[in-house]
Amino acid sequence: MQYRRAKAGGGTYFFTVNLADRSRALLVEHIDKLRQAVRTVKRRHAFDIVAWVVLPEHMHAIWTLPPDDHDFSTRWMLIKAAFSRTIPLGETIGASRLGKGERGIWQRRFWEHQIRDDNDLARHIDYVHINPVKHGHAARASDWPFSSIHRYIREGTIGTDWACGENAAEIGGERNG
Repeated sequence: MQYRRAKAGGGTYFFTVNLADRSRALLVEHIDKLRQAVRTVKRRHAFDIVAWVVLPEHMHAIWTLPPDDHDFSTRWMLIKAAFSRTIPLGETIGASRLGKGERGIWQRRFWEHQIRDDNDLARHIDYVHINPVKHGHAARASDWPFSSIHRYIREGTIGTDWACGENAAEIGGERNG
C-alpha cells in the first residue's frame, strides 16, 4: 500500500506533529528554538499560519500554502531538522535511524488533513486552541502561552473566556493527537 498525501496548491492544511518520545517536553522547553526554526523556514518557503499550538510533546498547526505550491512535507522536514540541530544529543536513537544518520527527536511521519470548507476550518481552529485544555495543560485555552489563540484574542475574534464552561467539552472533537 502506498501512502498518499493531499496535494492542493494554495491549500489550507491541519497538521499534527509528534515527538518520538512523548514523555519529553522538548517543544516547550526549547520554544524559542522551535520558533526560530519556523521563522527560518517560513522566510525561504512561505506559508501563512492560520493557527498553531505547541504542547510539550506534540503540536498542531493550520497553514495555508501559496498558490501553485503544495509542498508542506519539505517545510516540515526543514523545521524538524532546524530544531533538531539546536537540541543537545541525548535521545534514544534506534538502529534504523542511526543507519540513516537521523536523530530520534521526531516521529517520522505527521498527520495532515486538507481543510475542505469554512466549517471544517472553524472546527480545526477550535481544536487547535482547545488542545491545551484537552490535555490538562491549562484550565482555559487562553491560559496556555504557546498558542495562536492570543492573536485571535488581540484581533477581537474571540474573548479570553472562549470555551470556558459547559460548552468546552463540545469544542474540538477527536483528532489525531
